[in-house]
Amino acid sequence: MLAAYARSFHPEDPLSGLVVGERPEPADRPGWRVLPVVAAGLNHHDLWSLRGVGLAEDQLPMILGCDAVAEHPELGEVVIHPVVTGTPSWEGDPTLDPRRSLLSEQHQGTLAELVSVPEGAWVPRPEHLTAVEAAALCTSWLTAYRMLFTQAQVRPGDTVLVQGAGGGVATALVQLGAAAGLTVWVTSRSEEKRARAEELGAGATFETGERLPGRVDAVLESVGAATWSHSINALRPGGTLVICGATSGDAPEKAELTKIFFKQLRVQGSTMGTRGELAALARLVSREGLRPAVGGVFALSDTRSALARMAAGESGGQLGIQVRATDASS
Repeated sequence: MLAAYARSFHPEDPLSGLVVGERPEPADRPGWRVLPVVAAGLNHHDLWSLRGVGLAEDQLPMILGCDAVAEHPELGEVVIHPVVTGTPSWEGDPTLDPRRSLLSEQHQGTLAELVSVPEGAWVPRPEHLTAVEAAALCTSWLTAYRMLFTQAQVRPGDTVLVQGAGGGVATALVQLGAAAGLTVWVTSRSEEKRARAEELGAGATFETGERLPGRVDAVLESVGAATWSHSINALRPGGTLVICGATSGDAPEKAELTKIFFKQLRVQGSTMGTRGELAALARLVSREGLRPAVGGVFALSDTRSALARMAAGESGGQLGIQVRATDASS
């Protein structure tokens, strides 16, 4: 089968380790189901994998990709939940399992014509979405949903700050937050990305690091070191900072510990989400008629071009891979 996979690691030039070519089809095994992939999505996780973060040499070659909409023989098109527990008989929130992984870490990923997933690791595709749009729910939108509603615990009328417009998670935060009745403020160095955020529902946008007109109830952070101090200073006393990543590094110049304890701030980490949260997200998306912003759709054979566009910061939303055409994908 055709697949996009990591053959080797190159921290400075991740795409040099990418191959788009033939791989063996996944074998049947107890408790797992092999499904045809209709569409997949790209995430920065794929670039980190190509750099060797989270993978070891003995795991190569590894098919990339966490996101997928697949064709289930009885249920039709389903959205895959990519979190896989690693502890035998683990019960409860799979994201808290210390041995958890995502598809493309311990198990082959979704950028292929076929994918093997744990039995039941899916929810029905929202009918109004294309397969490419629905694939965005697996990682970026699921991450955003958990950040907002499980970890930040915000309510309609609250004001939240999203650091760094343009990426898949940030875009999802804007769309979900606006639909939930939040006032969403967004920062970006790019005037184009700020304008796009306003089109998607942001109440106001600001230059990165710009002084804000007021304090916010929560900050949604994925940038890390470059925006950390600004994020802490943007919060009202008792506010919450939720962080899901650190694309600019994890060692800020100032940790702002004094402000964190004096203002009684809550710093909450967040990683992916549960299958139940994915189901709740799908219901919310269906009820509100939300459509993930797609920055481009590529064929599986053209995965290299798509990842190059992501690496250059030119995605403008979720980048999708159309693996096979169906009526629901057009």
